Amino acid sequence: MDPIEGIPSEILEEINELEMFVINKEKLNHIVDKFVEQLEKGLSKNGGTIPMFPTWVLGYANGDEQGTYLALDIGGTNFRLCKIDLYGKRNFDIVQSNYNISPELKKSNSDVFFGFIAKCLKDFLREHHEIKKDIILGFTFSYPCIQDRIDQGILIRWTKEFDIKGVEGHDVVEILMKAIEKENIPVKVAALVNDTTGTLIASNYVDNTTKLGVIFGTGSNAAYMEQVKYIPKIQHLNLPPDLHIAINCEWGSFDNEHLVLPRTKYDIQLDLESIYPGQQTFEKMVSGFYLGEILRQVLLDLYEKKKFFKEQCLKMLKYPYSLETSYLSIIELDTHEDLIETYKLFKTQFNIECTLFERRIIKKITELIAKRSAYLSACGIAAICKKKDIKECSVGVDGSVINKYPGFKKKVCEALKCILESYGDKIRLVAAQDGSGVGAAIIAAITTQRKKKGEFIHI
Repeated sequence: MDPIEGIPSEILEEINELEMFVINKEKLNHIVDKFVEQLEKGLSKNGGTIPMFPTWVLGYANGDEQGTYLALDIGGTNFRLCKIDLYGKRNFDIVQSNYNISPELKKSNSDVFFGFIAKCLKDFLREHHEIKKDIILGFTFSYPCIQDRIDQGILIRWTKEFDIKGVEGHDVVEILMKAIEKENIPVKVAALVNDTTGTLIASNYVDNTTKLGVIFGTGSNAAYMEQVKYIPKIQHLNLPPDLHIAINCEWGSFDNEHLVLPRTKYDIQLDLESIYPGQQTFEKMVSGFYLGEILRQVLLDLYEKKKFFKEQCLKMLKYPYSLETSYLSIIELDTHEDLIETYKLFKTQFNIECTLFERRIIKKITELIAKRSAYLSACGIAAICKKKDIKECSVGVDGSVINKYPGFKKKVCEALKCILESYGDKIRLVAAQDGSGVGAAIIAAITTQRKKKGEFIHI
């Protein structure tokens, strides 16, 4: 690690331990190899740690889709309602509204949560759409579901610290439709999609070199197209072997066995204190929901060893998840010699007065945590590219971390070049075209067309 000016000798040993956040090239390649192995295992009849869910989105859009569609996008911190007008020739317009998901809603029950969404949908339609007949909706739901067909999905488990009662083990489309019918709204759900699948389809809609859709936000996940002949677990359906189906990887659960990811004592502590210990191992090391919490764990450890924040009250910092990932962005962007923005942040949010050397250490730790997240994220992209023998493509990317965190995208690209070497710079990260909104609408459109033609109507 680069030396930090002004650091007291008694803390130097502790800081050197933070080398545990650095991942070398050999380790990156080892992680990628294991990632490929687990992707393949997830497609097998017996399955694996990475679920690799078939989404029943059969191929990409052709660009000629037309009509007015709705999209509901439930993410980790808010949900969106969108009205999308598709005009053909890959042209569209979108109107949207955002709604906050309060901490209370995240811990409520199915009636309260989906009832609130249905009421918001009713208000949205009153404002943006004159209802003359049933309108088709694409439902983006960014949580692991088992789907036997495209308009149905059984929630396996909540992630991102959601814990809404009465949803796990049930069909989320059915629950949503009951709430919609209760509000007497003429809306029909045609497709349930994950945000990564929506990102894949929407990005390919405007750039047909797109082969992956990836989310780097509150959570982390990827989707890509796979041929039926390479998906042993659906061979019993006797579908055409060359038929393409979008796969929702749900790669947040990569290495739940703890075989290869370089977990630190802080990652282990975070996992033990989370709602779902032992699950979503990869996501807990890379996603926006957890990066601030990792930094908080490190700072508390230094404090408890009496090496940091001496004679300060850490009451506010001791609240779990009080150190938000957005604060890490402020720290990374602080280029003042005295790191005054970092000082203001800790004084305002936690009533802690940091010394200059403490601010320098905080910045260094922040950089290490973010870089590790970016490098591990690149491992997932590289693994899919290796599995599919993709040597050049666009990757549609979306999410708060890739869009807003300073330097994150650059670090992912840096890691891709390190891992894939000669063709690493040919894997291009491209901002998605509102993947989870427009993508859901496009999928609803192509699904409606497919079923009208009588093609694979059972899925």
